[in-house]
Amino acid sequence: MERLDAFVAAALMDTQVGGESVLASIRIAVLPIAKVFTMCFLGFLMASKYVNILPANGRKLLNGLVFSLLLPCLIFSQLGQAITLQKMIQWWFIPMNVVLTAISGSLIGFIVATIVRPPYPFFKFTIIHIGIGNIGNVPLVLIAALCRDQNNPFGDSETCSTDGTAYISFGQWVGAIILYTYVFNMLAPPPEGTFDIDELNLPTRNPLGGAPSVTNTAPEKVPLVTQTEAPLNPDPVKKGKAREILEYLYEKLKLKQILQPPIIASILAMGLGVVPFFKKLIFTPDAPLFFFTDSCIILGEAMIPCILLALGGNLVNGPGSSKLGVKTTSAIIFGRLVLVPPTGLGTVMLADKLGFLPAGDKMFRFVLLLQHTMPTSVLSGAVANLRGCGREAAAVLFWVHIFAILSMAGWITLYLNILF
Repeated sequence: MERLDAFVAAALMDTQVGGESVLASIRIAVLPIAKVFTMCFLGFLMASKYVNILPANGRKLLNGLVFSLLLPCLIFSQLGQAITLQKMIQWWFIPMNVVLTAISGSLIGFIVATIVRPPYPFFKFTIIHIGIGNIGNVPLVLIAALCRDQNNPFGDSETCSTDGTAYISFGQWVGAIILYTYVFNMLAPPPEGTFDIDELNLPTRNPLGGAPSVTNTAPEKVPLVTQTEAPLNPDPVKKGKAREILEYLYEKLKLKQILQPPIIASILAMGLGVVPFFKKLIFTPDAPLFFFTDSCIILGEAMIPCILLALGGNLVNGPGSSKLGVKTTSAIIFGRLVLVPPTGLGTVMLADKLGFLPAGDKMFRFVLLLQHTMPTSVLSGAVANLRGCGREAAAVLFWVHIFAILSMAGWITLYLNILF
């Protein structure tokens, strides 16, 4: 037994020219995925009918707690401690990478959708669920699990976690803008006003400018765009021109939907962290107001287990009754998990060759690669649910996350061998 342990230890410590051994790389890549899968499975078990401790209402409350409190606390504490004005200038490629991720993924999604021909009206739906990956929650979980291991290749666990969380958080505000503008508009209902085309019993398609039919006045069957057609400024005489323009921009840019708690936390962390006076006042361990940051750190540590339990619980309903079909669902999984990551790898390597990335920062490059590798964004599923195609989005999210367990382990192994 001792000889076996010594052999395994030697294999894990063994290095080759250019980086870690294959066995060590696989171990480092697979262990975080295994931890994520274990916590998701516990959430799945808690939500199952056999235990039923985490029912649908409980998961909804848990998701709300994570989104409104725990995730903003994690972002504020980690990003605020790590950010400086110099680093913000050095990190400019992180938000650019998020934009490039959405563009390249959407182009791949368009090609796949053109070839597969998904059922009407799910063409744009297919593009979005291939093109928009999870750039926040899942990468944060993976970084936390990876850095927790003392043998991680990025060095000190605390520095690894702080830097990784800061890099991921720095790109989230761009992802939110993309989600609540581009994704929100792409997932708009078809002209019929609903994605359940075959469930319409009468020809109730609304003509342009006409009123909705009496048989088709359910809120989920009325196009959401009609809700924004009310006059933005009912009394322009009493309001100044500047206020009118601001209200117009506020409505058109959907700032109310963009300025969500995680985004507000990112803006506050960047705004306070880059000013030396506020950084010393709030984010330095011996600062007078560090008790607030320390409280956020404590709450932020609860984000990872809570969001994984909620994610696992959300998978308890399975794929559901989806109209996408096996062919379209398989194409989305293949496009998102197999076709998108190589494009991201090429983008990051090209940016590195052009000198756009901080020299020698392997965690920076690793986070950029993760942004191209993640499964479909859970928040895009929330937008889809708002737009009336939540059932199909739930089915896609279920299968993509199941297969992502294997794909992420493979891609992370490749990335670690390239970086080290």
